[in-house]
Amino acid sequence: MTADPVQLRTRRIWALTVMFCVAVIVLTADAISKQLVLARLPGHPPVRLLHGLITLDLTLNAGAAFGVGTSYTAVIALIVCGVIVYIIRTARRLRSLAWTIALGLLLGGALGNLGDRVFRGPGPLRGEVVDWINLPHFPWTFNLADASITCAAVLIAVLALRGIRIDGISPAHAGDRVDDTPAGTQLADRDELAS
Repeated sequence: MTADPVQLRTRRIWALTVMFCVAVIVLTADAISKQLVLARLPGHPPVRLLHGLITLDLTLNAGAAFGVGTSYTAVIALIVCGVIVYIIRTARRLRSLAWTIALGLLLGGALGNLGDRVFRGPGPLRGEVVDWINLPHFPWTFNLADASITCAAVLIAVLALRGIRIDGISPAHAGDRVDDTPAGTQLADRDELAS
């Protein structure tokens, strides 16, 4: 079974559009929330919401996730740049809706925190990430970008455990591919755009 090149191009454009839309939504929500927090929380005690289920507490983080590596801010920023380039390059093979959403969440979260590292003080590639969400019994403060990256990681783990590849084909159906077609150009109908 061979796939029509026009149909493949349409699917690729659709997948990239969905991925970038998810990334833009995450990036926008993260940027707006950080601006609101910076405008309203400095100088105030932590704000408890939903009977303490969520606490809003402004923290500036120079390190990676959970405050690790605070003296390596520039290195972390460069690694994130590499991750972003890798996501964009990998996106050309997207055929699975779930993978599309996962990479969109990952891209949006990475861009959100990278924006802080590039544009916030004390300077480019040394900026501090604005964290503001704290949960009970969870020792670290995080932001929407961190939450997005965590959701992406969980979704990617589930997809990997289920054996769904980025091209939408599960290993059980990888043999359905015709040998003379390049990888990623043929889809098993029941697995295309698998969730």
